[in-house]
Amino acid sequence: MNKKNQIEKEVLEIGAKAKNSSLDVSLLPTKVKNQVIIQAAENIRNNKESLIEENSKDIEEHKSSLNSALLDRLLLDSGRIDNICEGLIDIAKLEDPIGKVLGRWSRPNGLKIERVSIPLGVIGVIYESRPNVAADAAALCLKSGNTLILRGGKESFRSSNKLVKLIKQSMEKFGLPDGALQNIPTTDRLAVGVMLKMDKFIDVIIPRGGRSLIERVSEESRVHVIKHLDGICHTYIHKSSDPDICERVVVNAKMRRPGICGATETILCDEEVLESHIPKVINSLKKLGCEIRGDDHVRKIDSFVLPASLEDWSTEYLDKIVSIKTIQKGPEEAIKHVNQFGSGHTDAIISEDSEVAEYFLNNVDSGIVMHNTSTQFADGGEFGMGAEIGISTSKVHARGPVGVAQLTSFKYKVRGKGQVRP
Repeated sequence: MNKKNQIEKEVLEIGAKAKNSSLDVSLLPTKVKNQVIIQAAENIRNNKESLIEENSKDIEEHKSSLNSALLDRLLLDSGRIDNICEGLIDIAKLEDPIGKVLGRWSRPNGLKIERVSIPLGVIGVIYESRPNVAADAAALCLKSGNTLILRGGKESFRSSNKLVKLIKQSMEKFGLPDGALQNIPTTDRLAVGVMLKMDKFIDVIIPRGGRSLIERVSEESRVHVIKHLDGICHTYIHKSSDPDICERVVVNAKMRRPGICGATETILCDEEVLESHIPKVINSLKKLGCEIRGDDHVRKIDSFVLPASLEDWSTEYLDKIVSIKTIQKGPEEAIKHVNQFGSGHTDAIISEDSEVAEYFLNNVDSGIVMHNTSTQFADGGEFGMGAEIGISTSKVHARGPVGVAQLTSFKYKVRGKGQVRP
């Protein structure tokens, strides 16, 4: 059997196993699901050293080919592993999203109808360099009664495999079927192609990665896709904004972790604040090693600012780089720019004018819109969702943070007493 046929055979077997386990996982009691997730967190914490060791091997192998932001995404240290475990515990504490009555009504003929939440079924997650996705996805899918197939990238292969192994150990202790959580055992791109055609087994594909991955999945998939596209996020500094809030929030939005999808990539500022607000923002960004690109108005403020090109307005840097554009016609112009060049991920306004802020929030077409706070809060954990598989830039089926509630569908239960339709 050649390599292509062997990979196809392995991936199809994984898909069939996930599908066969789907009903059993969907019927798991809330208590059992929570116990598995809590035990998985304990197992990960108890094996922290071996997980860090596997992660260090990933980093050593790929450090020459990844920039600092991507290496930061890949890194697992003691604090980040603790955060993963805390996120799992938070998921265990969430209300079970399955079996909830979402609506209930009666018809004149006496039929009683309920809309009830159910799992999606089998979820495939294709991701690249962030190993924590494996743990978050495993807990979220289990909590929502779904089986999961993970396909990690070559950068995080060892780290992700170790996390999956530790979580599966906890699942086995409570008698969950082997198909509840599976990991594609190869980084070969052929495996992705097979997954995308497995509409017989997989109900939803969630890709987490760069534009090339998302575009491939969108073009080739026969399975419904919940997209996590670019994070071209904006922070708009309105003329009414408080200078101190502005500087603090904007610097955090860009520099807290420049390599995450919620990092601000473009700052928009009203012409009226060029001399009052922007110098302080630029100085703070410079001190933190951020490269700044701006239009002609911004460049007059500080010679450190490099010229921005049209391409900059539609670029996700994922690095210590930011572009600044001057807004001369107020909120309407800012909103038009965001809707034209943004990715529908997360966009914020800094303003003390509540009417302007509401106008911005209502008219920006993004999954997450914010007022007077950092775009880096675009995170399921920060939203009280325990964690998320990603931030969906789709409008169907889910939008924004994809947590347990977004990993469900529903069915209608109709109860009668012998009624027949005339």
